[in-house]
Amino acid sequence: MFDTGSMNDELNAMKIDVTRLVNKAGEQKLDAPEDRAEALADQIKAALTELGETVSEEQAQLHSLLAERPMASLASAFALGVVVGFMLRRH
Repeated sequence: MFDTGSMNDELNAMKIDVTRLVNKAGEQKLDAPEDRAEALADQIKAALTELGETVSEEQAQLHSLLAERPMASLASAFALGVVVGFMLRRH
């Protein structure tokens, strides 16, 4: 089953990790040797790769969920469109 709570938690954790690594890389890039900067770049790439894999897994789960219940998905999309339409109309 598709669990948006866990996906949000994972994405937030990845965002924090990437932000921390980028900040650390920026601070150490000024006074660190090139090898150390490359190691930090590798860590950032690994974090982004993990984020991409997490998003791909969640996308596959969402796709299967929508494929299993096409009418419910269509009704949900329509209802969301109506709500957004009313909200935009008021502003």
